[in-house]
Amino acid sequence: MLEKRKALLEEFRQIAKLSIPITIGQIALIATGFVDTVMAGRISPLALGAIAVGANLWIPVYLFSVGLMMAVSSMVAHYFGAGLYSPIRDLLKQSLMISAVLGVLGMLAVRKLSFLMEWIGIDAGIVPVATEYLYAVSWGIPAICAYLALRFLSEGIGYTRPMMVIQVFGLILNIFLNYVLMFGKLGAPAMGAVGAGWATASVMWINLVLLVIYIFSHQRYKEIWQAKKEKINWDRSREMLTLGMPIALTLVNEVGMFSAVGLLMGSLGVVEVAAHQIAINFAGMMFMIPLGISAATTIRVGHALGEQHHLDARFRGFAGISFAGLCMFATASLMLLFPDFIVSIYSNDADVGAMAISLLFMAAIFQLSDGIQVSAAGALRGLKDTLFPLMVSVVAYWFVGLPVSWYLGINRQFGPQGLWLGLVVSLTLAAVWLVWRFRRVSKITV
Repeated sequence: MLEKRKALLEEFRQIAKLSIPITIGQIALIATGFVDTVMAGRISPLALGAIAVGANLWIPVYLFSVGLMMAVSSMVAHYFGAGLYSPIRDLLKQSLMISAVLGVLGMLAVRKLSFLMEWIGIDAGIVPVATEYLYAVSWGIPAICAYLALRFLSEGIGYTRPMMVIQVFGLILNIFLNYVLMFGKLGAPAMGAVGAGWATASVMWINLVLLVIYIFSHQRYKEIWQAKKEKINWDRSREMLTLGMPIALTLVNEVGMFSAVGLLMGSLGVVEVAAHQIAINFAGMMFMIPLGISAATTIRVGHALGEQHHLDARFRGFAGISFAGLCMFATASLMLLFPDFIVSIYSNDADVGAMAISLLFMAAIFQLSDGIQVSAAGALRGLKDTLFPLMVSVVAYWFVGLPVSWYLGINRQFGPQGLWLGLVVSLTLAAVWLVWRFRRVSKITV
């Protein structure tokens, strides 16, 4: 019993070692959007609205790219665990090719998204500014896609710190470039919201250059560059797309459901929308913790399978799920014990605050489910099982969660709490279903 406890604590330590840099890097990425919003708010409501609308249009394109390239991490983890460096070198070459195509398509897609603003009915004054903002951001999409290929290569071999440092540096640089380009400092013209778009694109390219320099010069990666060159095996590209496409669609599904609930919230009133934004923003920040644990669990499970240690893969998967659950129990406790303090960070409005506090209690309920479902999905990625989580996301979010939200929140007029009950139901269903799947599939591999 004592030995099992020691092994579990050691696995928690290994997961934390991998996940903390990933979590910090992800928070830095989210903080970039937060900084853009705050700085735009100091210019004008138009600038703020243009960035808010534009970001909601290009972020799904980015998330799709993240999901597609995330397959690289799982595949590299298996090769690295088996001590096979030549396939990693070949996979990197092919993933960069795919990222180039993805980057060009993403750039074109972001530029063509302006028609959606008119279709949705966005204020006519916002549309031209948001369109220019999207055009500026689009130049950075090829860079971020290539960056993702290199990022997931490094994560696959278990080295997560470089991206943390680069993304934190990128956040600082983004603040400086925003200051120069948005407000017209150091001789630059004042471009407002469009300046934020150019700052974002510039940081994407600078981050890519920094990661390229680091990966091709650091000793940690020398086994890959010294490995024997293989003839290109296109089966790896097919496997990458087969694994990555379900991950990409799963991410889009989850984000889509939360966006749909946000749109339903908009029909209830200004106070409800503001309270929803506060609660969902704080819950989203806390979600970065299990998201990092999920990525670390993928790496640990993949390494174990590459080493042909199937029992270890199963143990590491359940350890990752348990660790995420414990962390989210802690964040849920924060929401339950200090809701007034949390809300006061965002707003001093009494009506908004009261509503936001009630929603934070709801968020505390689904913290545990959210952490477990995302970490279980990470464990399944380590087993290269990505199609089943996609099916779970479609059923849990769109066929169960969203209808429950609409029925309770709109039809039965339970308001924001009714809408959020749909989130609780969908995330809990996904958590139970994905843990069951990992338990079943990992048993088969043993």
